Amino acid sequence: MFQQRQTQTKLASAVVTAELIYHGAVRHVRKMHGNPLMSILMNMLQSIMFVAVFFVMFSVLGLRGIALRGDFLVYIMTGIFLYLTHTKAMGAVVGSEGPASPMMQHAPMNTIIAICSALLSVLYIQVLSAILILYIYHVAWNPIEIYDPIGCLAMLLLAWFTGAAIGMIFLAIKPWAPTPISILSTVYQRANMIASGKMFVANTLPTYMLVMFDWNPLFHAIDQSRGYAFVNYFPRNSSIEYPLLVGVILLCVGLMGEFFTRKHASASWNARR
Repeated sequence: MFQQRQTQTKLASAVVTAELIYHGAVRHVRKMHGNPLMSILMNMLQSIMFVAVFFVMFSVLGLRGIALRGDFLVYIMTGIFLYLTHTKAMGAVVGSEGPASPMMQHAPMNTIIAICSALLSVLYIQVLSAILILYIYHVAWNPIEIYDPIGCLAMLLLAWFTGAAIGMIFLAIKPWAPTPISILSTVYQRANMIASGKMFVANTLPTYMLVMFDWNPLFHAIDQSRGYAFVNYFPRNSSIEYPLLVGVILLCVGLMGEFFTRKHASASWNARR
């Protein structure tokens, strides 16, 4: 807390920052459960429950025929994995320690390190859970074949990045209006159950329905991931550039807002609430 600041080279500062982010990520993983393996298993169970619910729903409603030609569960997983990664990244940023947190009293801790730690922990758990679920399904039930695994992983990272960018906007406004932002972030997460388009094939949507989804960066990432997962699907109504540009713009605006908020934040803000 009362650490004396010492002059460091840029390389030494980068190493110290990376070490802090690593330990912060480990702390976030262990915060979910005392045993890191249990955190991963709990996350896997959540993903499996989502996949099972959508599989049963599609089967009961007779909607499996509208899916792509290929492994039906891969079609579901490309939507579920990206949706969970996007929403969890946004939730991790919104729930990270703010400028008035007691953790910020320990030098050289700052809000950017806290945000990066939370995001890294989410990415680690989501990627590891996806790999384990796909491996178990491949070995135990049905061998799967993904046309371009690197492209699918890139779209997972894009969904994670856009979730982080949207979370930065909420985080910058959160100290000024904590209750409305908490409600809005929850509404956004719930709305993405439908607005992400994980239950639809974008190429089959008519124009009047497409306009209800193509504003969403996650919709583009999911549709593009299916283009990489299936050899016979070519996404025509989505792009990679749109979510990437939206993510960069929102991230820049969110960082500027977070910097402004950090300069004005005070531990006494919540005293009257």
